Amino acid sequence: MNKTNDHFEVVIVGAGAAGIGCGVVLKDLGIENFVILERHQIGASFSRWPEEMKFITPSFPGHGFGLLDLNAIVLNTSPALSFRKEHLSGKEYAIYLETIAEYFQLPIKTETDVKTIAALPQGKGFVLETSKGELRSRSASASLRSQFVIWAAGEYQYPNLNPFPGAELCIHNSQIGSWRDLEGDDFVVIGGYESGVDAASYLAALGKKVKLIDRKSSWLNLDPDPSVSLSPYTLKRLEVAYSMGRIELIGDKHIEAVKAVKKGYVVESEYEQWFSSTQPILCTGFNSSLEQIAPLFDWSNGYAALTQEDESTVTPGLFVVGPSVRHGNLIFCFIYKFRQRFAVVGNAIAQRLGIDTTPLEAYRRQGLFLDDLSCCNDDCVC
Repeated sequence: MNKTNDHFEVVIVGAGAAGIGCGVVLKDLGIENFVILERHQIGASFSRWPEEMKFITPSFPGHGFGLLDLNAIVLNTSPALSFRKEHLSGKEYAIYLETIAEYFQLPIKTETDVKTIAALPQGKGFVLETSKGELRSRSASASLRSQFVIWAAGEYQYPNLNPFPGAELCIHNSQIGSWRDLEGDDFVVIGGYESGVDAASYLAALGKKVKLIDRKSSWLNLDPDPSVSLSPYTLKRLEVAYSMGRIELIGDKHIEAVKAVKKGYVVESEYEQWFSSTQPILCTGFNSSLEQIAPLFDWSNGYAALTQEDESTVTPGLFVVGPSVRHGNLIFCFIYKFRQRFAVVGNAIAQRLGIDTTPLEAYRRQGLFLDDLSCCNDDCVC
């Protein structure tokens, strides 16, 4: 495939942590004919975090000893060393991603929204329709072709806004600019996983009273996998806020509706209800961006089925990187997890292009080439 304005060997959709990290892998492999398409700007999802929100995974500059910073997506980099912080804000991490993109001179087209992806017959690649004409002309839209597509669009831009009737009366935590902007003294937070505890903790720190309602009492989950239980960082913050008497924990309650009433709102479960004078806060998580191209995957197990190389089982040449990657009970929703699969995808594409994969040995030495999932478990002896 010749290198032209609209013909590529690889198109990466999304310029967040997954898209930027995977782009560097392609660069290291010597692949030049690729482009990264981003709907907004580099690291846009991180930039849109509430001002106070921080990473729950700590950053630490241990790469000099063969221990890559948990939030680094590229070899020999460390967000902790760059910002002298363990827990970065979203805006700071976006700067980290921008710095990497600039240093490696990644080919990124921002303000370019991918509207559709169509697989060509007989595995001959893909046609992508985009909202931006700069890829080919000055028209309002443009199509481009690619031999391979890597989907790295993430999840944060797709909040779960309709978990129950009346949810439109609430405000999702992803729609908060700063917790300081919310007026009122009493709040109801719906959802007790990471984002719910994050919201409750910040509101409590501002002197607010918070009812934290969760369907499973997530704060009692002792599962060692932080993909399904609260992180130590989050638990500690919850413990502090709870000890100050500012958070009421209401567990094992499935919210069925929110209704507007005089002077506020009523949040209802099957047998109970709670009044809130302020707009209830939804911390109900996010939908997978893969739902935007759902027909290109097998969803029979409840999630997008992928091969051992993170390729769609029904659409050859379409790969997934980022928090939507899942293999059975293995959930790769954190950066330190899904970054281990960048080289797996890069290796698969390089082999099909007849490119030497030797550069990926450095990734394997640093624990960033996880191609044997049988070794993954969360056993801890003490």
